[in-house]
Amino acid sequence: MAIGSKELASYELDTFENERLFDELKKAKEELFNLRFQSATGQLESHGRLRAVKRDIARIYTVLRERELGIRATPAPVEAPAKAEKKTKKAKAETESAVVDEAPAETVETKEA
Repeated sequence: MAIGSKELASYELDTFENERLFDELKKAKEELFNLRFQSATGQLESHGRLRAVKRDIARIYTVLRERELGIRATPAPVEAPAKAEKKTKKAKAETESAVVDEAPAETVETKEA
């Protein structure tokens, strides 16, 4: 069973976009640097964390490379839901009148054709 951070499971990495993967990679490398520094100064409490962070980094590199080769699909970008714009009464009235004006013109064209 793989030791690693629970946040970076391989099935979760599939849902991340490349930008987020690069951000996670950067964070993991910074953490690895700090853990190595703590180890050198004798302040490291959990040596297993070093191994887990190294595996996380390898897992991220694997996902990125598989996407590059086309083995693993890149997730479709998720668009944030657009906020509903508030319309003034005047803008609503103009929109409604434009729709009403267009409706008879379309029916006239269909009758002529």
